[in-house]
Amino acid sequence: MVSQSARAIIGALLIVDLAACATTSRYQFAEPTAGWETRNGQLLYRNVNTTLIGDAFVRFNKSGDFELIFSKGPGVTLLSLREDTTFAEVKGALAGPGWSGPVNRAPKQLRGWLELRDKIIDAQARHLIRHVADSETFLLRF
Repeated sequence: MVSQSARAIIGALLIVDLAACATTSRYQFAEPTAGWETRNGQLLYRNVNTTLIGDAFVRFNKSGDFELIFSKGPGVTLLSLREDTTFAEVKGALAGPGWSGPVNRAPKQLRGWLELRDKIIDAQARHLIRHVADSETFLLRF
């Protein structure tokens, strides 16, 4: 016979395990190598309610693998994004509870962020990149 406290512990572990499945991606993104291009700069993000300016760190390769970290000072990550041609994972305060899945199934509030991949990769060595998606504006300065 299982005690009441053992049942509570097992129940809590199951809830934690199920919650982890909902927010943690098992997808394997490519790991950055010496061949990836890296760019550092500033990102201005604006929507109807918010305007934020912070540091932007991006890196990508010729195959379309991409990472973006938008932060406000050391240790305060506002948004972290990993993406390839078909799959993405977004975390951080601006991503709400976070999300991972096929790019074509992304929630509406993350689509502008996911569109940055193509804009940045296509920009080559340009120092200024502007992207407008619905009510959001992204201005990157490298």
